[in-house]
Amino acid sequence: MTTLPARNRVSPLGDVVAAPGRGAWTGNRGRLHEGSGTREVRRHHVGRAWITCALTFRDRRVRQWDPGHYTPLFFLDEAASFAAGHRPCAECRRPAFTAFRELLAEVSGTERLSAPELDRLLHDERWDPARRARRLHAYAWADLPDGAFVLLDDGPALVAGAGLVPWLADNSYAARPVPRPGTGRARLVTPPSVVGALRRGLSVQVGAPVPG
Repeated sequence: MTTLPARNRVSPLGDVVAAPGRGAWTGNRGRLHEGSGTREVRRHHVGRAWITCALTFRDRRVRQWDPGHYTPLFFLDEAASFAAGHRPCAECRRPAFTAFRELLAEVSGTERLSAPELDRLLHDERWDPARRARRLHAYAWADLPDGAFVLLDDGPALVAGAGLVPWLADNSYAARPVPRPGTGRARLVTPPSVVGALRRGLSVQVGAPVPG
């Protein structure tokens, strides 16, 4: 009997989907499921703190689908987690969190961002509360750094040099990139502040070979 994939993977658009493969990172955005014994996800998010965690940390074990507990989520790679609107955990990924926070403070022109301020900034950029839907942004193709995600007619795609690598519904990347336009404006998925950090040298892990 085949076991279907659980709905606990996160697409670059931030949707919680059922897909194979655990991916490179875990994380959460609150309790999205109903409780023990069911894998039914009822909520898109709870609160503004959307984080990305290491798969292992101090031998801790988190049970999936426990009642009253947050829903562990999984990401193909860090580029997808950034696109979805998540940020590094301040506990299990402290150095990454500190570097991320410092770069976003630089992008926003502030001296320092607290974790709640950082979460508020990202939430405003990733979520449209009036439409209860993902917020996209217009951005010049020529200015997009590697590691950002854009939305094409067929779905999200990763910027990689002169190409765009489509993200597929099975939580993988397409084998071949498509050409990246040289002019005009893209529909940007990754929050603009994160794109600004990428342009300033933010390191991002990508889970599949990316054409340069």
